[in-house]
Amino acid sequence: MSDKELTFWDHLDELRRVLFRILGVWFILAVGYFIAMPYLFDNVVLAPCHDDFIFYDLLRYIGERFDLHDEFFTQEFHIKLININLAAPFFIHISTAFWMSVVTAAPYLFFEIWRFIRPALYPGERRGVQKALCLGTVMFFAGVLLGYFMVYPLTLRFLSTYQLSAAIDQISLNSYIDNFMMLVLCMGLAFELPLVTWLLSLLGLVHKTLLRSYRRHAVVAIVIVAAIITPTGDPFTLTVVAVPLYMLYEMSILMIKDKKTDGVEEVAEAEKE
Repeated sequence: MSDKELTFWDHLDELRRVLFRILGVWFILAVGYFIAMPYLFDNVVLAPCHDDFIFYDLLRYIGERFDLHDEFFTQEFHIKLININLAAPFFIHISTAFWMSVVTAAPYLFFEIWRFIRPALYPGERRGVQKALCLGTVMFFAGVLLGYFMVYPLTLRFLSTYQLSAAIDQISLNSYIDNFMMLVLCMGLAFELPLVTWLLSLLGLVHKTLLRSYRRHAVVAIVIVAAIITPTGDPFTLTVVAVPLYMLYEMSILMIKDKKTDGVEEVAEAEKE
């Protein structure tokens, strides 16, 4: 790589090329998903609607293993969706392919970010940023998988069986897709908390002592967020969401450094004692 200094317009031109490459990858993936969508829709998107979904099998296994007879572990689950909008299947076909391409293009997006900022970093900074971007990619997909295999099925089971009136017994296709995309993507983004915290620490906006001092407040906030994401009302579902989010908060504390001044003060206090 050349040591020649790039001008502002050179950086802008490089950023333009990066954006075009990202959009190109998204477009290619979206076309691929659009073609494969009939299969993916039945076997992936609509899989939580059927009783043979892997998470429901796990719940039944837990119920049998520990002799639990609660309906939560023994319930047979199956829902049928209805379409009330003539154009909905077409637009859902397009939007679902697009959002799937966005999710699966995340590693390439992080790679392009790394390539763009790498020349401006010192060797020590490069190692840290590279690790952070790799962690961000892994955590994003971990959140997406947790959302798909656990959070959304639990939410779907609760909301679909909640009865306001016996005359209401079907779910619209639009409502299902909106909630599916929102919960899965929200869980993926929520798992980016350590990366976001690390970036904020580099800017000097947060530090280890600050996060430790607000740990109790964070627990309350996490429980509230978990209750909003999965409004099922049962402790098991709340725990499934809240525990990973709290672990992410603790991981954020481990990832960032404290202020130098705070470290000096702590040493001084220790010497006094």
